[in-house]
Amino acid sequence: MSGRIVKVSGPLVVAEGLSDANIADVVRVGGQRLIGEILTMTGDSASIQVYEETSGLGPGAEVVTTGVQLSVELGPGLLESIYDGIQRPLTEIRKLTGETIARGVDVPALDRKKEWEFTPVAQTGDTVSGGSILGTVDETTAVVHKIMVPPGVAGVVESIEQGYFTVEQTICKVKTDKGQIVDIPMMQKWPVRVGRPFEKKSTPSTPLCTGQRIIDTLFPLAKGGTAAVPGPFGSGKTVVQHQLAKWSDVDIVVYIGCGERGNEMTDVLMEFPELNDPRSGEPLMKRTVLIANTSDMPVAAREASIYTGITIAEYFRDMGYDVAVIADSTSRWAEALREMSGRLEEMPGEEGYPAYLSSRLAQFYERAGTVDCLGGDNRKGSLTAIGAVSPPGGDTSEPVSQATMRIVKVFWGLDASLAYARHFPAINWLSSYSLYLDTLKPWYDDAYGADFLLNRNKTMALLQEEAELQEIVKLVGQDSLSAPDRLTLETAKMIREDFLQQNAFVDLDSFSSYEKQASLLSLILYYNELCKDAIAKGVENVQPLFDIPAREKTGRAKMVPPSEYEEGYKAIAGEMEVQIDAIVKGGDGA
Repeated sequence: MSGRIVKVSGPLVVAEGLSDANIADVVRVGGQRLIGEILTMTGDSASIQVYEETSGLGPGAEVVTTGVQLSVELGPGLLESIYDGIQRPLTEIRKLTGETIARGVDVPALDRKKEWEFTPVAQTGDTVSGGSILGTVDETTAVVHKIMVPPGVAGVVESIEQGYFTVEQTICKVKTDKGQIVDIPMMQKWPVRVGRPFEKKSTPSTPLCTGQRIIDTLFPLAKGGTAAVPGPFGSGKTVVQHQLAKWSDVDIVVYIGCGERGNEMTDVLMEFPELNDPRSGEPLMKRTVLIANTSDMPVAAREASIYTGITIAEYFRDMGYDVAVIADSTSRWAEALREMSGRLEEMPGEEGYPAYLSSRLAQFYERAGTVDCLGGDNRKGSLTAIGAVSPPGGDTSEPVSQATMRIVKVFWGLDASLAYARHFPAINWLSSYSLYLDTLKPWYDDAYGADFLLNRNKTMALLQEEAELQEIVKLVGQDSLSAPDRLTLETAKMIREDFLQQNAFVDLDSFSSYEKQASLLSLILYYNELCKDAIAKGVENVQPLFDIPAREKTGRAKMVPPSEYEEGYKAIAGEMEVQIDAIVKGGDGA
């Protein structure tokens, strides 16, 4: 069915004569067949957002509806790929058109010629339903791709093939209850704005190990949870997200560069293929899907990129994998939403954003979770959503930050003043929070004993006390403080510099296991207890306690290799005891 354009306003096109079309249908616009999606319908008039540059389009040009929603192709070939916001493969397009994407270019998301070796798991006569695993494909050396029955299909396997097939060839025939034969290829299609089905969603109960001490110990994120990383320009959002992508204990990473600067996205595209996966030693790209939609690309495609990424992530979750979706940044996505809303002449909400901003953000984050997958074989998968927020001027009272904070359960607030002081990750320990501590407590208690969270709470109390004491120091100076208060400041300084500060570019410090984190924090808090004891025994001048050689060794303790830290930390603790005991007995400070 076709209609005619009556108005063009940037990426928004209004066409008439589309009475049989539906909202969310994909359309082809003009002689170059540009891709668009219907946003609103009034009678036979449709408002269409076009995902490509619309210059040269004018009234009278033809609009043809395809009758299907904007969908992604799911199957072997997704991993290691780089797509734009509507799942067009950028590497293939570059071969065809050069450095810039030509308008109207139509390249399938999955390679139609490449053959994959399919190994069946199901057998003829098996009863299968949506989500049942039919077989596997070794897509990369790091990930086994599980070929599943599409949701909504159920019946008995009539025949199943083994061998090399393209994604479009039939690998299995299923006979339904009504006697129909359904041909199942390796590829499925799924509309991006509709969440993929699952059996049951449960409360996340396992932490996502990121190797970043301030995250894992102070503000943990659960597998299947949601987190936001807000921060001003230059505060290290992208580096934090790179660290999460590299070190998080997930099976698949989907990285969405949504409206970011081109040079930042170039860094991602250049670095990811070179990063080694710490789990397998292979390149990190072997288990990564990149979606690149930079700020100079059409704004409407930016709005779609978030949904494209999370739908691909849900597909891998359905296989039983742990998946992380990293969106950088949802602020740029919200700006695209605001621009399209303005062109639609909708009533603006706060700061010009549409009134439905909060509900759209919720629709994205609510697709995260820990689920029992379809298929009846007790598979469990998780999808963790981590979104960067770029508030103008670092002001988190703006609508996108506030709407995000109402939805997510972990908030890692980046602080420009910490970044300028070269303290990275620049996560502010006073403004950040995690609402998963209670649900993760049983896991921590089982794995590391009750001391892990007790030490975490002691640390937070010391950092908050330090903030209050710093206000007094500004007024009257440090010399006027009591010995216990000076000790609090010194211990908090050790926590900040020797524990929370972490160098992403030094291999020994880039990743820290839970065991090493717990031991390092225990060492610092043990020093605090020994000094408290010394003060209680009469040491009034606390400076000698701060100058002991073991204190300096504690400052370098985070650089001890993983194989040596246990013995090393025990030795430092022993030296602390001896040196502090000598001060108490010698009366150096009495």
